[in-house]
Amino acid sequence: MRKDYGVEPKPDHYSCMVDLLSRAGKLDEAVDLIKKSPFKPHPAIYGTLLGACRIHKNTKIAELVRQLMNRSNVVKTPGYSWIDVKNIVHEFRSGDRIHPHLGSIHEKLNELEEKMKLAGYVPDLECALHDVGEAEKKQLLLRHSEKLAIAYGLMKLPPGVPIRVFKNLRICADCHRAAKCISEIEKREIIVRDTTRFHHFKDGSCSCRDYW
Repeated sequence: MRKDYGVEPKPDHYSCMVDLLSRAGKLDEAVDLIKKSPFKPHPAIYGTLLGACRIHKNTKIAELVRQLMNRSNVVKTPGYSWIDVKNIVHEFRSGDRIHPHLGSIHEKLNELEEKMKLAGYVPDLECALHDVGEAEKKQLLLRHSEKLAIAYGLMKLPPGVPIRVFKNLRICADCHRAAKCISEIEKREIIVRDTTRFHHFKDGSCSCRDYW
């Protein structure tokens, strides 16, 4: 960039290159670029690389990324999701315990879970990071913030109206899978804006083609 275009690389340029290398499956090169970068890596870069490790099933690089994150003192940010219903923004946190309609939302999620199972949905327990039993992991996954927001949207928005959710983190693989399934069984478009992109779920598919 400096030689050919006279452009001084900035953090965003490094982030884009890490993303491109990760998408191409060149995870070793992506890690090398992070190490050589003169800038402190943004946590989102690690998220991009870990997402690629999941897709390419590279646990070796994932462990290396974890070590880099520990050295950089990267702390996990709590997951929040927001949905606008009748001009009122509702906020949900993973494992939320304070929303006034939480009981009804949990009932809706339990109902959706049964429908999803019949449609072939299987929870991705790897997305539950807690050292607990399988049954509790399933419950933790079912209480992720985006699932709470989607369930609330199904309860409160008129039939046929798309559900729009904003999230402060990258959507996890299990919530992505669940949103695809819900869009099909409920015949409802679901749009989730995470830190990476807009995900447009419709008829059991996502606009990202399962790469984010």
